[in-house]
Amino acid sequence: MDVTLHIAQQPEADELLGRSPLAALVGMLLDQQVPMEWAFAGPYTIATRMNADDLDAHEIADYDPDDFAALLSAKPAVHRYPGSMAKRIQQLCRYLVDHYEGDAAALWQDAATGEELLERLNDLPGFGRQKAQIFLALLGKQLGVRPKGWREAAGDYGPAKAYRSVADITDPESLRKVRAHKQQLKAAARSEP
Repeated sequence: MDVTLHIAQQPEADELLGRSPLAALVGMLLDQQVPMEWAFAGPYTIATRMNADDLDAHEIADYDPDDFAALLSAKPAVHRYPGSMAKRIQQLCRYLVDHYEGDAAALWQDAATGEELLERLNDLPGFGRQKAQIFLALLGKQLGVRPKGWREAAGDYGPAKAYRSVADITDPESLRKVRAHKQQLKAAARSEP
């Protein structure tokens, strides 16, 4: 995995996302209740604060929980809810250590089908079906991970140029389109009785 992503809209953060499977997973985990760019810049902030070039699942899983929460809470905070997200990141890393020897890419390297990969992603702590489908779409659209049936398994996020999620963000214009789509969904939800 070594591509250029444009999700965080910060060159250093996007470079890390494009070469580090764990950073991409952590960014996806953080992508809730904060702007997408903030969430996906989080892995770079964490790595920088850990004085590392990359994230290591073993190191994060074994980090003292209070110290890891403090690391995420330092100003500017990595997330709106840094304490709870620190716990979730450590749970994710512990799962990767226990099931994949700490190698995030092992999640998808031998997945024969999109459904199998979706199931693996859905099993991750902090990932529900929607988050798993979005990440599967990101893997397929931008990171070259395309097991048979991946678009179908990604659901509404699978079609090319859907502009529904981070999977479709490749530049400022596509970011604008994804934001517009999300605003339409919010407006429709507010108008429902």
